[in-house]
Amino acid sequence: MLKLNRRAMIALAAAASAAMTPALAEEIPAAESPGDFSLGSPDAPVKIVEYASYTCPHCADFHAKVFKNLKAEYIDTGKVHFTLREVYFDRYGLWAAMVARCGGEMRYFGIHDMLFDKQQDWAGTQDPVQAVQKLREIGLAAGLDNAALDACLNDQAKAEALIAQFEKNMAADEVKGTPTIFINGDRHSNMSWDDLKAILDAKLAG
Repeated sequence: MLKLNRRAMIALAAAASAAMTPALAEEIPAAESPGDFSLGSPDAPVKIVEYASYTCPHCADFHAKVFKNLKAEYIDTGKVHFTLREVYFDRYGLWAAMVARCGGEMRYFGIHDMLFDKQQDWAGTQDPVQAVQKLREIGLAAGLDNAALDACLNDQAKAEALIAQFEKNMAADEVKGTPTIFINGDRHSNMSWDDLKAILDAKLAG
C-alpha cells in the first residue's frame, strides 16, 4: 500500500486546482471530522462497510459487477445498510472524493457512480491539471456549478480532515488494500456477486 505524505498530498491538491480556481488563504482553520456516506436503512439486519479508492481498478470492477446488484437487491429493499469509506492512495483519489462530497448527501452516490464508471477517463491521465478538469466535468454533469466546485477543490481544511479520517480508519480496521469489505464486522476481500450474495443470504437466514 502506498504510504501517503499528508503535506505533499495537500500541496499537490492546491497546485493542481490553482490553475483553474481562485488562490487559497494561507491560514485555514481545521475542519471537523467529515464522516462517511451511507445508503439503506440504518435498521437493516446486515451492515456492510466497503473501503474503496476511486482510482482503484478493482474497486471500479466491484462497482460495475457487484455493487449495482447489491444496491438493487439488498440495499434498496431494506436488507442491507451500506457505508463507503474512502481510501486515498494518491492525489487523484483524494480530489475525486472531494468532488463527490461536494454534492452533499443527495448527490454523493450519484457522483460516486460516475467516478467509477468514468475512472479510465479521469484517472488515466498523467497530467494533474487535466485530471482536475475531468473531475470538474463530472461534477458539472451531476448538477454542481463552477463556484461550488471551486470552493470544494480549494478546501484544504477539508482535505486535511479527510486524510486524517482515512488514516485513522485504515489503522483501526487494519485495512491494507482495496476493496476491503466488512459484513457485520467480518472482513472480506474483493469477491464476485455470487459469492457476496451467498454470504448475505446466509447472514439474513441466520
